[in-house]
Amino acid sequence: MLCKVTTNLYKDASFDEPMKYRTSLLICLKLISFSLISASGYCGFDEMATLGGVHESSTAQNSAEIDGLARFAVEEHNKKENGVVEFARVVKAKEQVVAGTLHHLTIEAMDAGKKKLYEAKVWVKPWLNFKELQEFKHVEDANTPTFTSSDLGVKKDCHGPGWQEVPVHDPAVQDAAGHAVKTLQQRSNSLFPYVLQEIVHAKAEVVDDLAKINMLLKVKRGSNEEKFKVEVHKNNEGSFHLNQMESHN
Repeated sequence: MLCKVTTNLYKDASFDEPMKYRTSLLICLKLISFSLISASGYCGFDEMATLGGVHESSTAQNSAEIDGLARFAVEEHNKKENGVVEFARVVKAKEQVVAGTLHHLTIEAMDAGKKKLYEAKVWVKPWLNFKELQEFKHVEDANTPTFTSSDLGVKKDCHGPGWQEVPVHDPAVQDAAGHAVKTLQQRSNSLFPYVLQEIVHAKAEVVDDLAKINMLLKVKRGSNEEKFKVEVHKNNEGSFHLNQMESHN
């Protein structure tokens, strides 16, 4: 209908036929584009209308991008509420396709010395360099253990007791390995720093409010490669402690 009306406008115009129809076609395309944009809500609040369901994030929850969005959410919350919430880590990340992407984040943070969980929604439109915090709310107190996926995999309520194999790429395992190497360096008199080369394998066990992570680490010091068997404990506040360490060469 739009195109028909537009074409009629040019019936008596002093354009030659090719020019007339090219002009009509361009106007039709612009009108159709405007209609589509208006229907999708680009001119108001309806821009946030749901175009897709919430699903697991296409980006890993421990990625720099997700970490940055979570930190942005905490910072924006603190600005709006004059708060002092301190970001700790991303527990879960999901996303939803809207006019851009709406990131649904579960964030662990410290507030007044207590560990708490928050749910945040961050709206992102990369092509406009647009980022906005839509929601930030407290979920529950996190004084009870809130371990990451590797720890949850051995939680006694879900699995049998004892040590269980856990993935070496898990953030909790990576952090525990980093703490072990840092402590090893602090205890060493070597001029060469210890550099983590590989986590050969890892297993974990949850006892009360403590997660024990046992790992075999391959490290490099100068031109020498060494292996260490370590056991790192993680408490419910997220702190690590190197409990055992022995050479495994």
